Amino acid sequence: MKQFLKFTFASALGLILGCITLIAIIGIIASSGESEKLTLDKAHILKLELSGTIQDRVAENPFDIYGELMGSSESAMGLNDILSNISKAKNDPNIVGIYLEMGSLSAGFATIEEIRNALIDFKESGKFISSYSEYYSQRAYYLASVSTTICIYPEGAMELKGLNSTIMFYTDALKKIGVEPQIIRHGKFKSAVEPFMLTKMSDANREQVETYMGSIWEQFLINVAKDRELSSEELNTIIDNFDVKNSADAKRLGFVDELFYRDQIQNHLVELMEEDKFDDLNFISHSRYKRVKNENARDKFKKDKIAVIYAQGEIKSGEGKETVIGSERISKAIRKARLDEKVKAIVLRVNSPGGSALASDVIWREMSLAKDEKPVVVSMGDVAASGGYYIACDADKIYASPSTITGSIGVFGIMMNLEELYTDKLGLTFDQVKTNKFADLGSNNRPLTEEEYAIIHQSVVEVYETFTSKVANGRKMTQESVDAIGQGRVWSGSNAMDINLIDAFGGLEEAIKGAAELAEMDEYRLFELPELKAPLEQLLEELETGFSASIMKYTLGDEYKHYKAINDMKHLKGIQVRMPYQFTID
Repeated sequence: MKQFLKFTFASALGLILGCITLIAIIGIIASSGESEKLTLDKAHILKLELSGTIQDRVAENPFDIYGELMGSSESAMGLNDILSNISKAKNDPNIVGIYLEMGSLSAGFATIEEIRNALIDFKESGKFISSYSEYYSQRAYYLASVSTTICIYPEGAMELKGLNSTIMFYTDALKKIGVEPQIIRHGKFKSAVEPFMLTKMSDANREQVETYMGSIWEQFLINVAKDRELSSEELNTIIDNFDVKNSADAKRLGFVDELFYRDQIQNHLVELMEEDKFDDLNFISHSRYKRVKNENARDKFKKDKIAVIYAQGEIKSGEGKETVIGSERISKAIRKARLDEKVKAIVLRVNSPGGSALASDVIWREMSLAKDEKPVVVSMGDVAASGGYYIACDADKIYASPSTITGSIGVFGIMMNLEELYTDKLGLTFDQVKTNKFADLGSNNRPLTEEEYAIIHQSVVEVYETFTSKVANGRKMTQESVDAIGQGRVWSGSNAMDINLIDAFGGLEEAIKGAAELAEMDEYRLFELPELKAPLEQLLEELETGFSASIMKYTLGDEYKHYKAINDMKHLKGIQVRMPYQFTID
């Protein structure tokens, strides 16, 4: 009976997954017939539903199989698409305003800053921006604060409480199971390994976190205070006292303009559009507006190109994917742009906490070769630190947001000694035969010897010397001055400007304009790399690799990041140049 039930369940599960796959493929085929451009011939409101994750670029996914399966409607949005739509809407006579419907927004402050700036630019057209939400998170409100009218549900809530960064430490837990992390690092601020060697933040790490978080918070206060006609001091006092406890407080203190139920926000939009009823309004979604012709852009007729290369995620050797920077994939993209005679400038968009030192150096080499032939500009996203800074440092010009996290010029290696776990906890023993003294270097069933530690430490120091020398060369600094601001220390974009780690404030759009100026170009079209895979190919790849991760994310929720941090430790290879594992600002 047991066997019968087991095979029945397996067959049923296979049938369900097969049906889902078939529906997905049908959806892809059906959507392929809808890829033609749209044309607007009447007044519309661009409706931007900003919820879920915002990445620099996302692959088109006409059927989010796992989102549907796990009961989640949220999917990632591409920052490039959002910025493009807002820019297009500014000059589109058939778009009279933008309606922001804010949800649970998962994006870094630098990403939000870029969208805010695009919306501020949109407002210069004289068109309206109205925002609405039942609950404004701090990030969502930061974005919505540029609106001409901010509305909130009368019984809703707003989160204004300041920034927080909490780090989970695994040291005592690892001791309990008999695991000893063996850490070799260079740089007193290299805090990526602290969760595995300490039980609280070191003084050096606390200093750097207070510095860059203070810088990001100052940017938040300045911008929101300006939008809501307050002083930064008044705003900080209100937040420090937690004076905004509900929607009524938000209205009384001037953080929102209206307390509206759903029908009332609809009436508000009717009045703005000077119509008789809500059904008379024409809305166009973000996804559909991407297909509307941009009458002010004739990109396909322009010969010269600027290549925009997206590098997002941790850095690893190999192919990688859209959210993992594979050294082969990104190097190939840079090389393709370098060898293309029609590409007159290159913009590398970096959003990465770092990763493999070797993989970072492979990408750096291609950046250096490209720089010898044409202007190369870097646009930093939320994070471009450690290995993320390594691949950026040789650019002709580096742009970042004041809220970007960067720097972290430091190196570490980590190896787990599982001897106690194997021997005392599990009762396992080992014996071996080897031909040479260091043949078993890297074995996890015993601790490192002093000689082995010295060998690895020397490698770490050499990588750090290489890293700092390349930063010094790229930034036209001495290696000693790079070391003084290096040591693994993390900086905000504002701090980085003061110490010559970046050249200018600005997002991707400013970086593209800067690249055009360096190449002395007035007319050009954008060429995005690496090229995205076809939807069906993406679906099959997701079916192969994404199912288990989707289940874990759904099951663990916000705690998934801790599972991922420990799981990633198993796959680390070689010397690392990367940020702390639990780098989050709430």
